Amino acid sequence: MMRRLSLTLSAVLLSSAVAWAAEPAAPAAASSDGPAPSATVNLAVYPEEISLDTARDYQNFIAVVKREDDVTLDVTETAKWTLASDKVAKLEGTKVTPLAEGATELVCNYGSSEIRIPVKVTRPSEKLPISFEKDIVPIMTRSGCNTGSCHGAKIGKDGFMISLFGYDPAGDYSRITREIGMRRINLAVPADSLFLTKATGAVTHTGGKLFDKESVYYATILEWLENGAPNDPTPPPAVSKLEIYPPQAVIEGAGSKQKFIAVAHYDDGTTRDVSNLAAFMTNNETSASIDNEGNVTAGARGEAFIMARFETKTEGRQVIVLPENLKYEAPQITGNYIDQSVGKKLNQLRILPSGLCSDEEFLRRITLDVTGQMPTEEEYHAFMTDTAPQKRSELIDRLLERKEFSEIWAMKFAQLLMIKSSNQVSYKSAFLYNQWLTDKFARNVPIDQMVREMLGATGGTFSSPATNYYQIETDTLKRAENVAQVFMGIRTQCAQCHNHPFDRWTQNDYYSFAAFFCQVGSKGAEDYRERIIYNRGSGEVKHVVTNKVSPPKFLGGEFADTKGKDRRVVLAEWLTSPENPYFATSIANRVWAHFMGVGIVEPVDDVRISNPASNQELFEMLGTKLGEYKFDFRQLVRDICNSEAYQRSATANESNKTDTRNFAYATVRRIPAEMLLDCIGQVTDTNEKFRGLPLGARAVQIADGRTSTYFLTTFGRAPRDTVCDCEASTDPSLSQALHLLNSNTTSGKITQGKVIDKLLEGDATPEQALDRLYIRCLARKPTDTEKAELLATIGKSPSPKEGLEDIFWALLNSREFVFNH
Repeated sequence: MMRRLSLTLSAVLLSSAVAWAAEPAAPAAASSDGPAPSATVNLAVYPEEISLDTARDYQNFIAVVKREDDVTLDVTETAKWTLASDKVAKLEGTKVTPLAEGATELVCNYGSSEIRIPVKVTRPSEKLPISFEKDIVPIMTRSGCNTGSCHGAKIGKDGFMISLFGYDPAGDYSRITREIGMRRINLAVPADSLFLTKATGAVTHTGGKLFDKESVYYATILEWLENGAPNDPTPPPAVSKLEIYPPQAVIEGAGSKQKFIAVAHYDDGTTRDVSNLAAFMTNNETSASIDNEGNVTAGARGEAFIMARFETKTEGRQVIVLPENLKYEAPQITGNYIDQSVGKKLNQLRILPSGLCSDEEFLRRITLDVTGQMPTEEEYHAFMTDTAPQKRSELIDRLLERKEFSEIWAMKFAQLLMIKSSNQVSYKSAFLYNQWLTDKFARNVPIDQMVREMLGATGGTFSSPATNYYQIETDTLKRAENVAQVFMGIRTQCAQCHNHPFDRWTQNDYYSFAAFFCQVGSKGAEDYRERIIYNRGSGEVKHVVTNKVSPPKFLGGEFADTKGKDRRVVLAEWLTSPENPYFATSIANRVWAHFMGVGIVEPVDDVRISNPASNQELFEMLGTKLGEYKFDFRQLVRDICNSEAYQRSATANESNKTDTRNFAYATVRRIPAEMLLDCIGQVTDTNEKFRGLPLGARAVQIADGRTSTYFLTTFGRAPRDTVCDCEASTDPSLSQALHLLNSNTTSGKITQGKVIDKLLEGDATPEQALDRLYIRCLARKPTDTEKAELLATIGKSPSPKEGLEDIFWALLNSREFVFNH
């Protein structure tokens, strides 16, 4: 082995260096200087209409200018503001307050532009009492009192516990006003209440000072205490929607600012400025920081997502930060609808895409992605000699017709569906379930139909294999969580104990969605290994807080009419219908991630407001297309693989080298465990034997998740314990490198398959054999430098066969073989 290591060291380095150490290509059209920013072309005022309901209401406003180059400027302070009538409302800086019932207009003048915003005032003389749920709880959320790191923790803090982000206002009211002998509130001397003195720092408080006595928060709580700290006689109107303005910001220059405001819409039709009550956050502090008042300050070049949370709603907006006076000449966008959307986003970010990959790179990339195999020597020569202008798209069509495509996607969904044998699921059941899944993909059954059949399945786990879905996971709540995560990309687990802290999902949503799965029955069959799945028609889910029955309600939708129906069937029909905005986009995003190496939403099964899509337009467009294709995702695969975005080089340029989410260049990906083992077997002409499968079966065909090998486990095969996409890992590790270097997976298969003997048959020279070996492993010929180095290595070997075997071993250990690029 030491001789082999010394002989092939240079070969490993050379074969690895070709794709990974190339100098970045210089951008074609970017420079540091250029013409001055273009003139103002668009003025917008937000919100676009103002509604003031009662005396306490007010509304902040902002003005934003959008230049021709899409850069936005906050001109709120420099614009001229007037009211068409000062009898109805009053201007207080950048805020409108009510005076008298009626209507007027807020007028904004900036340069030669003028915008008029309608202002409507109703009940201005009515001063509503302070509401605990509508006014006090939001102050606690804004101040951080009910976060997970403070009193909203599971066991509270310093002997005081309230619900996380106020999901249980009734319980919070009781704990604040009734615990520890009324010490938290002092109705005799309201200003001495611990509820106030700790928040203002007058009394020692672990959380420190939260606000001043001069603040609106102090005044609101004090008024509530002075009125006797009443609870709401009836639940106040719920927030139906939260809006943030402006809808997008493209900020130029570090230190530049943009003000954001938040407006809540209630289900009684009223609106409210909640900019001082919403909790503002950013997912990229380095590029765009935001303070409690909604003021964003630009930092380093990049992209951020600004979020605001108020009550159960969370909303977000994109912020792009660019260097000042960056000169950028936008390239012409070509390609299909995918490229139009990707190109539009790259132009916003001032990023130049890399060029297209070579034919050799494309052949290897597409063959691996579609079939999980390497292109053969015959396929290589046929493609490289083909002069047809559409040869890439024609290759895509041919590969999509191969059975290997179906097997890869059956394997990927088998991971998500956790198909494996256990104490509850026999090997036969798991095998039949996997065969059912593979058959669906092989016959190109639309995925929406497949999901409906599975979720509504009834019968024996042998005779109706789709019923194994309910045998693999028997817990009602887990079933609901898995459906949401696999088929909608939504993780609802947080909402089991409290409202989701960073998304819209509440405990009500969680238990009402689980109610679709509480009437699934299971009983024994004639064969002890089989179970019968059926609809019991009875059983309910109770809310963990209220202990009341939770009626079935679609996630993000309406309550379901399930009377006299199988609830699972009702859910499956809605899940795959256009009424559900999550199914098509979630499936399309999984397909995209397979071919592009990263999802538009990443992770692909964590779709939420606080984890935004890198390209929302593309995310929605792919879902729309999949629906238009009637969920034949082969058509979607064609679109993706024919796009320039997919066919780009993996070599970054100076403009895009720091970007990882906008598809400016191809992502280098380690080949998944099953596919890598199959590729090693393919190029070495050797076979594997797996449980329940004939000799020579591929690893992607393994039905049972419990069937594995040391190689598959080491290289990240999913154990299928959960539905999380992250279970199948492609992260490289030292143990993987050592395994390839020292195990029989490489050297043993080289000897067993006798590939080198076949390459040297007849009058073949070592040089010809070397070319064929490179094509076989890397889908390319060696460079002149590599060829000279390696032929010299062969010349120093005891025989050409041994020298070529050493090179073969080095190629299998190279990063260029192990990675798809």
